Amino acid sequence: MTTSLILACVWAIAANLLAMTPSRDNHWTTAYVLIAIGIPLLGYVTYENGPWLGLLGLMAGMSVLRWPVIRFTRWTKAKMRGMKATDENNG
Repeated sequence: MTTSLILACVWAIAANLLAMTPSRDNHWTTAYVLIAIGIPLLGYVTYENGPWLGLLGLMAGMSVLRWPVIRFTRWTKAKMRGMKATDENNG
């Protein structure tokens, strides 16, 4: 039970330390690495501790990596708007 939570805390500390370092690409490379490590870790936390702590871990990760989430949300909304416009033209 505690292994996954300890790993999640180490991930969060590492993410915050990496956010304090200077970066030429506004930390996008670091964000991709953190996402690649964080998704399986989130699955491990959920598997070991249940869905409620998994959701808590998801919210914690989303607060650390908020700009990729914001960018993905904007991209999804733009794609959905584009789909609605093509549906109206076809119908």
